[in-house]
Amino acid sequence: MKKMPILITIIFICCTILCGCIEEEQGQIATNEKDNKGIENSTTEDSEALLVYCGAGMREPMDEIGVLFEQKYGTPVNYNYAGSNTLLSQIELIQQGDVYMPGATYYYEVANEKGFTDYEQFVAYHIPVITVPKGNPAGITSLEDLAKPEVKVILGDPKACAIGVLANSILEKNGISDEVLENVVTYGATVNELVIYMSMGQGDASIIWKDLVVNNELFDVVEISEEQNTIKIIPIATLTCSNNKDTASKFVDFVISTEGKKIFEKHGFTTYPDERYEYVE
Repeated sequence: MKKMPILITIIFICCTILCGCIEEEQGQIATNEKDNKGIENSTTEDSEALLVYCGAGMREPMDEIGVLFEQKYGTPVNYNYAGSNTLLSQIELIQQGDVYMPGATYYYEVANEKGFTDYEQFVAYHIPVITVPKGNPAGITSLEDLAKPEVKVILGDPKACAIGVLANSILEKNGISDEVLENVVTYGATVNELVIYMSMGQGDASIIWKDLVVNNELFDVVEISEEQNTIKIIPIATLTCSNNKDTASKFVDFVISTEGKKIFEKHGFTTYPDERYEYVE
């Protein structure tokens, strides 16, 4: 009989831990947290709030746009930030939400083929660059330098994020994939993880979106030549499972409006369309 109180105590502790884990996971989806610029999203749990699945690399401009959209239209915007492929898997799994904004049109096309999206617009360009620590201690000057022995390379996970897929494509396009992949010391599930790893000095070079690093005092940027590079367009689309179709479409239009594009430009993006990138698909 003495064992019963102990068993009950153990069960209680396990339940408490499980509840805590569930709350932590749900907190990753909510956008009721401040970013490093002090912008805070709405904390409301109103059923009419929009749920936007957004690539992690667009967090700063989209946080700001969400605040302005709520101020203008009264509808809160909740974001789920992650890698584009991770978000697509979540959409397919739970069939809930209002808007999908991946880091490249490829993911929209997959989502559209599966019947998940309908109304689409183009927002801005994602331009890959080689990112190195300030001062460029490894002397990286070109894509080919990533293949040199003992160069520590950090890349995005191609199973999780757009920059990972694109980096692999660029390396294959230029015939240096095998050599560079041998130099990879770690992979990031999102492009923001790549920025963190590089800022911690874990690598000599990484391939990252230009808008995330061009004005960062911790890094130098090595441009990839036009003939070697592959530039992508950032799309945004409403989800067919949305229960707020009109508001979701209004949000998409707000993102691509003059006001929305000014926010993207402020954060280092080149907005769509731009005649310099007419060849981009």
